[in-house]
Amino acid sequence: MSTATTAAGPTAPPADRVTQARVLNSELIKLRTLRSTFWTLLAAVVATFGLGLLFSWGFAGRIGDHAHPMPDAATRAVTVPLQPYVIAQLAVGVLGVMVITGEYSTGMIRATLSAVPGRLPVLWAKAAVFGVVVLVLMEIVAFATFFGGEAILSSQHVQASLSTPQALRIVTGVGLYLTTVGLLGTALGTIIRSTAGAIAALFGILLVLPVLGEVLNLTSWGKHITPYLPSNAGGDLLTNAPDPGSLTPWTGFGLFVLYTAVAMAVAAYLLKRRDA
Repeated sequence: MSTATTAAGPTAPPADRVTQARVLNSELIKLRTLRSTFWTLLAAVVATFGLGLLFSWGFAGRIGDHAHPMPDAATRAVTVPLQPYVIAQLAVGVLGVMVITGEYSTGMIRATLSAVPGRLPVLWAKAAVFGVVVLVLMEIVAFATFFGGEAILSSQHVQASLSTPQALRIVTGVGLYLTTVGLLGTALGTIIRSTAGAIAALFGILLVLPVLGEVLNLTSWGKHITPYLPSNAGGDLLTNAPDPGSLTPWTGFGLFVLYTAVAMAVAAYLLKRRDA
């Protein structure tokens, strides 16, 4: 009588086992099949690239007006093509919110959390997939916009290059900043669970707080608070002419990342504790 033996070796995980890789794949499928993903990212690309070239063309025209010379033209040539990031951040932030609130609005979140009882892998997967897509896309767009804008400015002989002091940091900073904005939107969407409410909160942080900061600057103590506001701190990464009293570029961006990390930690806690 013989006994059948099998060689010991690694076994594949059960077909129904939940792994982070499978959750990542699921979230990637969701992201690329949503129509809102395409249109929102397209709006961010058009805002960054199209308006960047338009701003560069207008700036070149102003430089060409010799009756009103611009002594800081060479310095501004680095940042002018990339100024539309202020508009692009709204599109990226909205998509970051909708990555999670879209499922809450349709009730699909119940099925998602039932399939992944641990819950937190869902949030990490959404953040990772969305963050990588936005980072790669917006870095490509930022470099294309910079080179396109500088080609336009070359007609006035004031164009910059990546070797210009601080230029590489500013160009790469666009993608980093926009990715962080999008992840902040995802965190707020998880916390508030309402598309309108989370977008309102995000826009308040990005647009309203800086205006309030300008008002605070009129007071002696306000000047010590304004540089630490989220968008002001993050925006320090994208300037080569910082205001007196502002944070250094990487310190400011680090603080902005910290704000986003805290918001994501709160989102993770609430996702784990609340009912779907």
